[in-house]
This record gives sequence, structure tokens and C-alpha cells, in this order.
Amino acid sequence: MQIRHNRFKRALAAGERQTGLWMALCSPTAAELIGGSGYDWLVLDTEHAPNELPGIVAQLRALEGAPAEPVVRPAWNDTVLIKRFLDAGAQTLLVPFVQNADEARHAARAMRYPPDGVRGVAVAPRANRYGRVKDYVARVNDELCLLVQVETRAALDQIAAIAAVDGVDGIFVGPSDLAADFGHLGDPGHPEVQAAIEAAGRACAAAGKPAGILAPAEADARRYIAWGYRFVAVGSDLGLLRGAADALAARFKA
Repeated sequence: MQIRHNRFKRALAAGERQTGLWMALCSPTAAELIGGSGYDWLVLDTEHAPNELPGIVAQLRALEGAPAEPVVRPAWNDTVLIKRFLDAGAQTLLVPFVQNADEARHAARAMRYPPDGVRGVAVAPRANRYGRVKDYVARVNDELCLLVQVETRAALDQIAAIAAVDGVDGIFVGPSDLAADFGHLGDPGHPEVQAAIEAAGRACAAAGKPAGILAPAEADARRYIAWGYRFVAVGSDLGLLRGAADALAARFKA
């Protein structure tokens, strides 16, 4: 069997804009349904959603063959969590709260086998089709994609150094945590936060790495795209369901 190609990684490297959606419902059915909606990538979140490894595996299975590439967000920049998601078959990880180049290197090394990293070696995990991809360990680095999340002022100041780390494929700006760090909790639209987001996009471009962000409001998403953000999550499964459910109920309660 052949190793699965990472279309998302190749598209980012080619400078193509990738439209994504956040997945917080922890549902294989939702993943399967939305996987065919036309998005390029879907975040399977384990940091702020009650997702655990078996549920992530079920969602990865639901997305096999779908146009959308799965992106798994571990709960933390943790070597063991990263290893388990990679062994489960995730090829793109979004690692939260990366503050500097050392922390970016930690994530990159966790994704690589020795001598370039510290990823533990399993003989027949789901990632290599239970041992059927014979050249998996030789080729896997070409298909793994590491996105690191910067979400504080301190991290923004280190974007150039973070972007220069071998193995980092993209930088994701976390607007909510960034707003909190600026003292504007719950207000990512504050002018000071927006100025920082625009500056971060420019810094990523200058460093030669694509920038990404979550923007559930369409006006925000289009503004960030105009600022050069290349992979933008334009909503969430939870938000879509809540919005449609509330609107339908309101029409019949009116």
C-alpha cells in the first residue's frame, strides 16, 4: 500500500488559499457530512472540545476519501499526545500555545523519528495501514504538516524565529487568546487586536510561511484573507448547527 498524500500541505506550500471549518461536535457523522461540503480542511479539536483519541480515530475514518483534509489540534504541545495522534493516522497537527522557537522545535521533534526527532516507533499503527505501508518511516516526513499556534504578544514578537524552525509548515493566529493577552477578553475585534493580527500576517509573509486564523464572522474572514492569511477557518460545525436551529425555532415562535 502507498502512503497517503497530504493535499493540504502541498496546497499551503504552493501558496493556494485553503478554506476550513472548525469541528467541535466530536461527531463522525458531522465530520462525514461536512467533509463533502467543499471545505479544504477541517480542524478536529481536542483542546477546547471533549474529543479523545478513539473519537478522533472515528472522525478520521469518516473523512477518508473526502475532499477535506483533517487537521487535529492536540490539547497541548505534548510529545505523547502528538505521537498518539500521528500513530492514529493524523498527518496535519495544529499545536497550540507555541511561544518561541524552542517550543516550535519541541513540536517538530515530536513529529519526527530519530535521529531528527523523538517520535516513538510503532511497527503497525493505523498510520502505516497496520504495517502495510512498507516505506512509511522513510517517507512520512514528506506527508506530515505542522501548524503552530501563536496566541500572545510574546509569541507574535517571535514569529520570525518560530517560522524559521525546520518542520514548521504554517503559523496559526489564535484571535480569542490574543485578545485576552492584550487585555480585551472577549473582544478580538478591538482595534489593538486587529492591528496585531494584520501585523502578524505581514510577519508570516515576510518569513515565508503561510498564516492561518479562525474567523467565524464572514466580514472578519474576508478581511483576514485580504491581509494575506492563506488558511482561514470560516466557521464551526457547532456554530452552523446552533445558528440554523435557533433561526428555525425563532421563525415558528414568532
